[in-house]
Amino acid sequence: HSHLLWLGCFADGMGYENLFMTCWKVREKILDVLERTTGGRVIQGVNRVGGVSRDMDADELKRIEYEIPGLRADFTELTRIFDEDLTVQTRTKGIGMLSKDKAWDLGAVGPVIRGSGHAVDVRSTGYGAYDELDFKPVVRNEADCYARCMVRAEELFTSLDLIENAIDRIPAGEICASVKGNPSGEYYARAEQPRGEVIHYVKANGKKNLQRHRVRTPTLANVPALVHMLAGCELADVPVIVLTIDPCIGCMER
Repeated sequence: HSHLLWLGCFADGMGYENLFMTCWKVREKILDVLERTTGGRVIQGVNRVGGVSRDMDADELKRIEYEIPGLRADFTELTRIFDEDLTVQTRTKGIGMLSKDKAWDLGAVGPVIRGSGHAVDVRSTGYGAYDELDFKPVVRNEADCYARCMVRAEELFTSLDLIENAIDRIPAGEICASVKGNPSGEYYARAEQPRGEVIHYVKANGKKNLQRHRVRTPTLANVPALVHMLAGCELADVPVIVLTIDPCIGCMER
């Protein structure tokens, strides 16, 4: 849903209103699934310490599996447009260059660094169930706005593959483990968000409230790369380049 939202906003940033509406029309199908399974369209309150609050029965899993071919057809058409349309090519190819070495040196994450030729994706570490889902990062080598756009477009299909694999392998049983007491000590965790790697750090002393909780968001990590990409660009290209890091300034300001 996040990548479809971004593709629509990216189309809008290029003045391609019809493509914007088409992306968001397809996104509605995803939001319907999220609402059925988590209770929320965009903000999901389903996660709990120890698991999740809602289960998915066999009928719901079959319904999701039944909807995947239609979504795959929608994604194929959207990807074809972003890949072949002259307007998109003119506004993205050779613009906002971020070389492979520079992307690494500036600490870029997510589709930004994968669009510059690096297979950097925290899901490759196998956390959660990713080591059981045949995951492979999407990488492009063009290192421009076009590459970062196509990484996100192609990752739509990666998401469908992960869902199909999960449906086939998800076990029956409890959905939330019993957790007692309050945590003590320090811990940090890395995870892959649609924008890239996020880091959570927590410190606790056994009391009800945490002593410290800090979040390093992917937008913050991608700002140095954005500054580099904007240097010397045409004014008309600024919105397109900025959008290619999919900035979320609100979460970055945490």
